[in-house]
Amino acid sequence: MLVIVVLIFGTSKLKNMGKDLGGAVKGFKEGMKEAQDEPAKPAQVADQKPAEAPAAKEEAKPEEKKQA
Repeated sequence: MLVIVVLIFGTSKLKNMGKDLGGAVKGFKEGMKEAQDEPAKPAQVADQKPAEAPAAKEEAKPEEKKQA
């Protein structure tokens, strides 16, 4: 199996793919570590006002008024 992969991609291509994959994993681990090190700031979330939904007008259509 490994021989087939080497024949298809070549050793230089496999080396580059391994380096790219290793860099991606390293970057992901560093990002996860930074996220865990920073404390959550719930005060900022509580300070934000929720978006107000526009008030729905409950007006019956003229056809509905006739039937009622």
